[in-house]
Amino acid sequence: MTTNPETDQRRTRPKQVETAFLLLLAAIAVDALVWTLDTFVIAPSGLDEMRNEMGEGQAIQQAAMSAGFLILTSGLFLFFAFQMRQGRNWARNTLAAAGALVAFFLINSMSMNEFDKASTADVIYDVFISVSPVFLVAGAVLLMFRPTANTYFSGMKRTDQQAA
Repeated sequence: MTTNPETDQRRTRPKQVETAFLLLLAAIAVDALVWTLDTFVIAPSGLDEMRNEMGEGQAIQQAAMSAGFLILTSGLFLFFAFQMRQGRNWARNTLAAAGALVAFFLINSMSMNEFDKASTADVIYDVFISVSPVFLVAGAVLLMFRPTANTYFSGMKRTDQQAA
């Protein structure tokens, strides 16, 4: 039985890519957890605040739209993470661009005094919920562009071109 080095490379996924994939899954999970806590659990919850502003019906409608958007964006992010794990360079680049966009939104939020709260605990919580998914994504992006990972993605590109 002969082995082709390119086929072996395609099957062997570097640790950096696996770790990046796990970090992306963690970022999706943390984002969903934070949304749930903010919307339903931590007082004053987002749903309570919306009820006070717009009434019961519209608050529930707004929460449902927010949940739908979370599911849509998390699903897309998950799709790109699985494609990246399979060695698709376009998915890796898309995740890197999305990570940069998320980091930009975080920096923009910080510059608009979003973290100007009354207590230290509120500030720590806000920083944690805002920064933790961004750090997870940033770590994944850094790992996806390490030399070993670059070799994996460039090897996949050559294998895909030969198959066509």
